Amino acid sequence: MDATLLIVDDDKDIVQILKANLELDGYRVFCAYDGRSGLQMAREYRPDLIILDLALPDIDGILVCQRLRRETDIPIVMLTAREGISDRVLGLECGADDYIVKPFNFLELSARIKAVLRRAKKATTRDLYEVKDLAINFRTRTVTVKGREAKLTKTEFELLGLFVSHPNEVLSRKFIRDQIWRDSQLYRWSRTVDVYVQRLRKKIEPDPENPQYILTVTGVGYKFNAL
Repeated sequence: MDATLLIVDDDKDIVQILKANLELDGYRVFCAYDGRSGLQMAREYRPDLIILDLALPDIDGILVCQRLRRETDIPIVMLTAREGISDRVLGLECGADDYIVKPFNFLELSARIKAVLRRAKKATTRDLYEVKDLAINFRTRTVTVKGREAKLTKTEFELLGLFVSHPNEVLSRKFIRDQIWRDSQLYRWSRTVDVYVQRLRKKIEPDPENPQYILTVTGVGYKFNAL
C-alpha cells in the first residue's frame, strides 16, 4: 500500500494482531501504547493514517484527537469498545475521519482504512491552488502573492484554506468559528473571526481596504472571490 500507519492502543494483544495483519497488507506500521507516546510518534513519523483508541491509560483518546487536529490533518480512525451514539458523534466531532467499534472484523477495518486513505489522497491531489496573483501550496503550506511569499500563521493558513475550499460561497461567521476554532469556546459575539480576516487581508490583498479575494457579506460573514 506504500503507506505508514500508527496504532495508538493500550491493548498490546490487539495492537500486535493489527500490526501483523496490516503489515501483510503492505503497510508500514508503528505502535504506541498510550496517548503521550502516540502524540510524540505522530509528530516524529508523520504517518499517513492513525488508528486511535478512545480509552487510553494516560490521555483520553478524544483529547489526543483534538491535539492532533490542532497540529495536523493526518486521517484518524477512532477505535473503541464504546457503542453509544454520543461517543461515536463525539469522536467524529473532535476530528476523527471514521469510527469503528470493538470487537470488529479486520476486513471491515481494512476497508475503512483504505477508504479514508483514498479520500485523503483525493483531497491532496490538487496541491497547488492559484487565482489571480495568489498561489497556495497545500503540500508545503506556503502562500505567495505576485511570487513573493506571505508568512501566514497556522490559523491564518487554515482560514485561507477554508475560504478557497468554498469558492464564491457565503460563509457565516458561525460556520467559520465552528470549522477553525472547533475546540475553543468562542462566544457568538466574539470578534475573533473578523480580526483574523483583517490580518489575512493585510498579508494577501493588494489593497486590504478594498479586498479582491476575501469579500465581506454584510450581516452574514465572508465570501472568497475566485472569479
